[in-house]
Amino acid sequence: RDPAARAALLQAMLQWCKQSGMSSLHLLFVEDEDASTCAQAGLMLRHTVQFHWKNTQPGYRDFDAFLQSLSQDKRKKIRQERRKVADAGVRFRSAQGRDITASDWDFFYNCYERTYLEHGNAPYLNRDFFTRMADTMAEHWLLFVAERNGTPIASSLIAIDSYPTRASGQNDSNDLVKVAYGRYWGALERVDCLHFEACYYQPLQWCIEHGYQRFEGGAQGEHKMARALLPVKTTSAHWLAHPAFADAVARFLEREGEGIAGYLDELGQRSPFRHG
Repeated sequence: RDPAARAALLQAMLQWCKQSGMSSLHLLFVEDEDASTCAQAGLMLRHTVQFHWKNTQPGYRDFDAFLQSLSQDKRKKIRQERRKVADAGVRFRSAQGRDITASDWDFFYNCYERTYLEHGNAPYLNRDFFTRMADTMAEHWLLFVAERNGTPIASSLIAIDSYPTRASGQNDSNDLVKVAYGRYWGALERVDCLHFEACYYQPLQWCIEHGYQRFEGGAQGEHKMARALLPVKTTSAHWLAHPAFADAVARFLEREGEGIAGYLDELGQRSPFRHG
């Protein structure tokens, strides 16, 4: 509700952790006012970089209008990449919430599992996890399926959510912040530029058509900037019970923070948008 309530909540969390013998407490993706409270309470702050796309106000008219906001070389590159996928005979369909069928989930998991195995890792989520998501949180999932000659060959799974703005605090549809999050993808066939189409262009086009204000592409990948996902500083807060360990981490974070600040400055000079 206010700074005093925020500080009281954090102190209660810390007290519970200490009484329960917890070794650490981690708060991820905190907002600026929460980060300030955490710092005042002695928690260590860590800054990292993600890449997010933001819709304009009142929103792009369509995908072509979005492309017009980009520099000529970026606009040309995106059109070329989309054309390669279309010329390969690939078409997309999307399904949201309860419209994602059990067979769709099976196909997605096949793609998801294969991607991990190709990188020498076992998938850390099993098929039952996604069954539970379909049963309990269906409205928060959006699935894109790439098909060629009527046969599915790839898929990408997007998480979606909406929440009231802090200014309104109400669930008025006009004051909702609507966000999509890129999560998982996989392909059973290799098609040039299919990853970009499935993971960026299809979700961005959907966000524009449905009035979503933000698409978070996740961590890593400066290649996302060429697709108009810009660098954003994200903050987490950490408390460690062991004093020596906490001191070592604090010294590391101080050095890392200087590097992150310089990295953001460097990325800020490489905007994909038209100047002016």
